Amino acid sequence: MIADGHGKAFGFALAPGQAHELPLAPAMLDSLPAIPLWVVADKGYASNAFRERIWDMAARPAIPAKRRDDPVACPKWAYRCRHLVENLWARLKEWRAVATRYEKTATSFLAVIHIAAAADWIKP
Repeated sequence: MIADGHGKAFGFALAPGQAHELPLAPAMLDSLPAIPLWVVADKGYASNAFRERIWDMAARPAIPAKRRDDPVACPKWAYRCRHLVENLWARLKEWRAVATRYEKTATSFLAVIHIAAAADWIKP
């Protein structure tokens, strides 16, 4: 998921249940309408190739290194904004169909996520 600086959903990509989301992340960056100042992600996205992709688009990565990797510069003040995405997932999971993955097909589940995100955009 990509969220804006206010914690509202901007884009989704659905990975198979047994696969990691990192291969989908560069394509999600391509779908942005403008270049962000920072790209904030958790340790699951800690990849030198992904960080390079972020630097190549003239943004700054705020992705901490995994425990086994060499330390990288990750400003704590920028990384603290990650809670906006976590809060967004919490709001989307208020929808029972999202929380329990009620829909059987990936297309239907992605449609429910889009509907829940649209309702979240409308909320004041």
